Amino acid sequence: MQKITTLLKNLGPGLLFASMAIGTSHLVLSTKAGAQYGWIMLVPIILANILKYPFFEFGIRYTNATNKTLIEGYLNRGKGYLWFYALITLVSTFTILAALYLVTSGLLINLLNFTNASITLVAFALFAFISALLIIGKYVFLEKSLKIIVSILGIALLATTAMVIFKGKVNEVANFNPPSLFSNASILFIIGLVGWMPTAVETSSWLSMWTIEKQKLTNKKLNLKEALSEFNFGYIVTAILAIFFMTIGCLSLYGTNTEMSSSAVGFADQLINLFTVHIGEWTTIFVATAAFATMFSSCMTAHDAIARVSIDVLQKLKNKPNNTTEEIKKQSKSYFTIAVLVLTVINLAVIVFFNSNMGKVVALATFVSFIVAPVVGYMNLKNVLSTDVAKEHQPKKWLQILTYLGILFLSLFAVYYCYIEIIA
Repeated sequence: MQKITTLLKNLGPGLLFASMAIGTSHLVLSTKAGAQYGWIMLVPIILANILKYPFFEFGIRYTNATNKTLIEGYLNRGKGYLWFYALITLVSTFTILAALYLVTSGLLINLLNFTNASITLVAFALFAFISALLIIGKYVFLEKSLKIIVSILGIALLATTAMVIFKGKVNEVANFNPPSLFSNASILFIIGLVGWMPTAVETSSWLSMWTIEKQKLTNKKLNLKEALSEFNFGYIVTAILAIFFMTIGCLSLYGTNTEMSSSAVGFADQLINLFTVHIGEWTTIFVATAAFATMFSSCMTAHDAIARVSIDVLQKLKNKPNNTTEEIKKQSKSYFTIAVLVLTVINLAVIVFFNSNMGKVVALATFVSFIVAPVVGYMNLKNVLSTDVAKEHQPKKWLQILTYLGILFLSLFAVYYCYIEIIA
């Protein structure tokens, strides 16, 4: 009991990771995976969570062992590493938040039944609300509020999954033919699922930033075992929720020949309406609340993380050798508000100008994240195996082997992805 109490008290970066990861990759991709392909999708979901685990774990390990962020580690490996990560961050700045807020706005319209509301105005209101929360409350409020939001999400999702299982699988239509797993469309979908499950690899630096921020605010540093236990809890919760979403899709939609919307907002609305049909209208509030809580938490964590990472990358790129770590930390506090507001303006502009082509913007983000994943994984491995990290804190041999397997796995997928998208 004491161990559980300590774990819950230490919840921080792992909790934020879970709330960030269970966005579009879970709500849309995991549910679609079950809806279109059935239980076989357990294989890529579980495989992705296992093989990508070291890349994220290293974000906690490196920072706990060195009191430095992964980004500082990239700079220590060479400025080329940092420039490479800066380019990835630039793509994220113009794509990820716009996509997340757009989906969340659609879900809020559905939840509150604002049928005539402009999705752009709703997105503006969400940006203003979340920006104010982050600027006023900063990390402390983010962590505390997400404990409530993730609890609401967990209860709503657990209730929804239980109702779906109790109701049983929907009847398949006559002459139902499962889609081939080996068609280009199916392979591309699986690649996208694996690439974003549990989330993009470059977000490992977000974990690193949150760890530093929690240490500054609490004046307490967890030992490596405690820090990894907290992260592992969040990571396991993330994987379980992915399976919940897949189960919902499998039992509610698989075998019905329902045409899935290509739009994240359209699919979420479609999913909620189908629950009303299959289980009962009284379940709508559970599904809608779970979906909105999922995306709202992702918006908050992503907005906070991209602001922090952007500041850190820019500071490291222009930093003079005589600047101390304390000076940099002091500057970061004053820059955070500016970064949050700049991200709001940039991504609102993206929504206004690219709303009708948002799918292409998201596709660009997906493409970049997937292609760079094995490279970022290798960069993280270089960090934790460097002289920055004491030998006793470096990953065990089995974890290093799992890392190389993950790099190989993602590299093969990336090569095939490029072949289909660019060459074929």
